[in-house]
Amino acid sequence: MLIKESHADVQTTANGKTTSMRIFLFHPTIPGYPNARFPGVVLFSEIYQVTGPVVRFARQIAGQGYIIAAPSSYHDFTGPEPLAYDVPGTDQGNEWKITKTLESYDEDVTQTVSYLLSLPTCTGRLGATGMCLGGHLALRAALQPKISSTVCYFATDVHARTLGPNSGANTSSTAPPDSNHTLDLLSRITGEVSMIFGIKDTHVPDAGRDLIRQKLREAGVVFSFHEFAWAQHAFIRDELSKGRYDPAITKICFEVLMEQFGRVLKTELGDGDGKKQEVEHVC
Repeated sequence: MLIKESHADVQTTANGKTTSMRIFLFHPTIPGYPNARFPGVVLFSEIYQVTGPVVRFARQIAGQGYIIAAPSSYHDFTGPEPLAYDVPGTDQGNEWKITKTLESYDEDVTQTVSYLLSLPTCTGRLGATGMCLGGHLALRAALQPKISSTVCYFATDVHARTLGPNSGANTSSTAPPDSNHTLDLLSRITGEVSMIFGIKDTHVPDAGRDLIRQKLREAGVVFSFHEFAWAQHAFIRDELSKGRYDPAITKICFEVLMEQFGRVLKTELGDGDGKKQEVEHVC
C-alpha cells in the first residue's frame, strides 16, 4: 500500500505549561479511493525521538493499512528533531525521560488520540505500539479506553516505576500509596495487550518481566507475553544497535503485531457478550 507522509503541530498543556508537539503522520493511500478509511495507531519512539528506525517501522505498519501518528515526546524541552545514537544523545534522552512528568506524557497521548480521531479517514478504532521508552508509553496509552489494541516492545521502567520524576526504583509487587505509575494502573486497561521482550535484555531483567506479567494477570488484562531467548534490548533497531539488531526475531514480532492489530482494529467485532469462555480440556 502506498504511503503519504506529513506532520502536524498540536498544542499540549501540562503542569501549567503549553508547548507545541509535532506529530509525524504516515497515512496509507489507495489510488482512486480518496475517502478510504483506516484504523489509527499511535507509535511512541525510544528515548531518541522519531529517528530513522522509528520512521521505517512506521512505514511498515502504515503500508499494511493503518494511519500512524508518531509524537515527538520531548517537546517540553526541545524541537522535534531526533537525538543522535551516541553518548551525549543517550544521556540527554535518559535525563529528559525522568524529567518529563507523567501528566505531560498522558497529555501527549490525549492530544495524539484526539488528532487521529479528527481525521475523516480514520475509522475511530485505535491502537498503540512503541519500543523502549515508547513501549512503556504504549502500555500507558492503553490505560485510555479509546485504545483497544497495544503491542509493546521491550518496555522500560514499567517494573521499576521509574518513568518520570521518581525517588528511585521500586520493584515491589505492592503499589505505593496513591501511585500514578503505569504498573499500578493496569486494571484500567480495557483492550488487548502484547508484551515483547528479549530474555537477554539488561534493562528489564527476569524479575522485572515476571513482575509485569504478574501484575497484568492480577489486573485481569487480556494479554500475550512473548520472550525470545537470545534477544537483547533494542533488537528491532536496524541502525546503530550496538550489535543487537536481530532481523529474524524482528520479523516474527511484526507478525505478532499484525495479527493482533488485524483482528482487533480491522475487524468489526461488535459489543462483547461478557461471557466467560469455557475451554474444554481435551487432548
